[in-house]
Amino acid sequence: MRYSPILVQPMREELTKIGFRELLTTEDVEQAFADQRGTMLVVINSVCGCAAGMARPGVRMALEHTRVPDQLVTAFAGMETDAVDATRARFAPYPPSSPQVALFKDGTLVHMLERKNIEGRDANEIAGELCDAFDRHCGP
Repeated sequence: MRYSPILVQPMREELTKIGFRELLTTEDVEQAFADQRGTMLVVINSVCGCAAGMARPGVRMALEHTRVPDQLVTAFAGMETDAVDATRARFAPYPPSSPQVALFKDGTLVHMLERKNIEGRDANEIAGELCDAFDRHCGP
């Protein structure tokens, strides 16, 4: 299902305005993950309510923490299907979900928030979990 670009633009901008680079093609995905060193936060963005009310605000708050990932990338579910599929292929053994937030360190998946870990929590709880992961994996 492809959503209206006009509908999703503000949702994209919630992340791109705070420094996320969009993964729009499989080539973008390959480039982001090629020889990935350091830490990278990957957000599968979505139009759903838990993305709007919990995931994106939680990610924004977490990025105000003292330790943050070196790179920020995002792909939008329901839009650039090939890029989203290529990104999710890196999430094994986790199944696809929307939204989804993954932290990689030196190319290895070290933390995952699936939709089931996002629903029913507030943005502060999401931010707290991400900050804990940043403390464990980001920085010196």
